[in-house]
Amino acid sequence: MRMRPILAHFLASRYEKVKLENPGKGRRYWQLRVLHEFWASNPPKPRDNEPTEAPSESALNDYTQDDDPCDVIVSDAIGGLIIRTNFSNEEAWNIFIDKLKAAEVEISGGGQETTEAGPSSEPTAFTDVDMRDQDESDESEDETEGKLIKVVNPAQPEERAIFEQISNIRALRLFNDVDIRPAPPVPSGSKRISPPNPLIDFAGWQEIYTGVTLWVYDSKSNVDQSARLVSLEGDIYGTATGDSWRAQASHIPDLQLNMTFENMKINFGGMDRWDYSERKRNLAEAGILEA
Repeated sequence: MRMRPILAHFLASRYEKVKLENPGKGRRYWQLRVLHEFWASNPPKPRDNEPTEAPSESALNDYTQDDDPCDVIVSDAIGGLIIRTNFSNEEAWNIFIDKLKAAEVEISGGGQETTEAGPSSEPTAFTDVDMRDQDESDESEDETEGKLIKVVNPAQPEERAIFEQISNIRALRLFNDVDIRPAPPVPSGSKRISPPNPLIDFAGWQEIYTGVTLWVYDSKSNVDQSARLVSLEGDIYGTATGDSWRAQASHIPDLQLNMTFENMKINFGGMDRWDYSERKRNLAEAGILEA
C-alpha cells in the first residue's frame, strides 16, 4: 500500500539518521521513531501544501527494504494473526484453539485440506520471537504458506515477556506498517479532541496501520473464549486506531474470511461501540516507543 506522500518524504529525509542512532532494531521501530519526529515537527494540516508525489524509488528503498524481526511471522499470513498474550490457563487456551480449529474445518468444507485461499486447520505456534535462531526448512515454509489465520503462541519465558498483556497499539506496531491519513471529519457542532492524540486526531492527521488483521487472546479470553479484534484505523471521529471489540473463537475464521476476501468492514453502523477501556489504554501508550 502506498504511504501518504508527506510522511514518505519525511521518512526519506530522517530514516537513515534515526537508524544510525538506534542500532540493532528493525524497520518498524525506525519508522515509528521518524513518525514521532514528524508529530513533533508541527506538521502542516492535510492538503495544506501537501506533496502529492512519492519520493524517488531509491529513497523509498532506504526505509522499506530493511528487515524487521516480525517479518518472518507475518510473511505467510494472508489474513490475520491470533496473538496469545495471556499464559495463565493452558486448559482455557486449548479449548479456544479447539473451537477455532472446528470453525476452520467447517468453513473449509468439512475437513478437506485447505489451500492458500482458505484457512488452515493447523494453526502454527510461534516459538522464536527475535528470529535470530530461526531454522525452518523450505518444506516447512511451504506447508505454512498462505495461512488465513496464523497463531502466535510464544513458548519460552523470554518470548512470552514480549507479548504478556500487550495493548492493541503495541501489537499493531510490532506486526503492521505505520502510515497516516486525514482524521475523519469532525461532526457538525462538535469540537476537535483535546489534548490531541495521533491515534484520533493530531493536527488533522491520524496514525494508522496496514497489514494483517490482529486478534488478541487475553485474560478475558480464558473466561469467555473470545479475542480482541483490533482496528487498523479509526472509524467515525472520536474513535481511534487500535480500537477493538470481542469475537468468539467459533466466529473468527468466518469473520476473517469475509474481511480478507469480501472486504467486509466492522463499523457498527456509525455508532461508537468499541471497547473504551482498551481505547483509553492505547491513547495512554500512543507516545511510548518500546525497544
